[in-house]
Amino acid sequence: MKKVRSHLLYTFWSFIALSVLIVFVFETDLMPSGVGAEEKSLDFVLLSVMELVTICLIPLALRLFKFSGVRRRLLNGTEDDRAQHLLPWGVARMILLCVPILINTLSYYWFLNVAYGYMAIIGLLCLVFVYPSLQRCHDEISGE
Repeated sequence: MKKVRSHLLYTFWSFIALSVLIVFVFETDLMPSGVGAEEKSLDFVLLSVMELVTICLIPLALRLFKFSGVRRRLLNGTEDDRAQHLLPWGVARMILLCVPILINTLSYYWFLNVAYGYMAIIGLLCLVFVYPSLQRCHDEISGE
């Protein structure tokens, strides 16, 4: 279980570090921000898509382990089997949350539209609910 948890923690902190790196690169002017600010139609389309993606993926990621197929895999078998099933589903849950965070962060600096920043912050706040603590990992595979 500790190996699975360490892999999930690595994934968790890697996405956060990548987000912080993006912010650092743009805030220190290593990359120019506002390059796409004049492309209003692209901004509108991407903003609409990212709003839908963010609104749909956050509840999906937070409820992923409640779906019967996923739940069955996490509760059946030995503890080692359940822990091995936890790894891909836990990584999938983090990807569902973190990829939109990265896209929204990049889009914020590309278009200088605060809506992307707000969506990225909302995604980061949702990461608190999937933090892979050792107790949470045990709870996920024990059905508590």
